[in-house]
Amino acid sequence: MIAVIKTGGKQYKVSPKDKLKVEKLEGEEGKKIFFDQVLLISEDDGKDINIGDPVVKGVKVEAKIIRQARAKKIEVIKHKAKKRYNVKNGHRQYFTEVEIENIVKA
Repeated sequence: MIAVIKTGGKQYKVSPKDKLKVEKLEGEEGKKIFFDQVLLISEDDGKDINIGDPVVKGVKVEAKIIRQARAKKIEVIKHKAKKRYNVKNGHRQYFTEVEIENIVKA
């Protein structure tokens, strides 16, 4: 079974046993969470497709939080030509790694 979920302003195509990194979610490691904004659900062969308007009613994706962490540092450089303006900053984004356990139809 395949589903498309929306979390953190982004859309992810998921199926059971998938691991993915999403924007930071509240919760401790090992805790179960549910994604209720399911935009599409389908069988693996693609025959039985159900597209939501905007979400599919009665469907949830169950996941387990694997870890809460921060991504690698990226460098942000601002520069304005001929003005002697240079600024260098670093940024590390928080993320939550989850493992999809089940897609539940109610």
